[in-house]
Amino acid sequence: MRISYKPLWRILLEREISKKQLREMSGISTASLAKLGKGENLTTDVLLKICEALNCNINEIIETVPDEKDTASKD
Repeated sequence: MRISYKPLWRILLEREISKKQLREMSGISTASLAKLGKGENLTTDVLLKICEALNCNINEIIETVPDEKDTASKD
């Protein structure tokens, strides 16, 4: 399993918030924003800053998805 930030990207689109605006609103670093874009792991502190800025819960910005290797082994 891995974490996906697709729900976060949907929220940003719905609210017409750019990634730069999210960074400024939440106070996260450009490095953290880059990790988000690459789907890499982030600390809970960073995710909570995003939630606070967007006034949402953590389960609204991330989801778990199976690894590609997990789905390939089931075929």
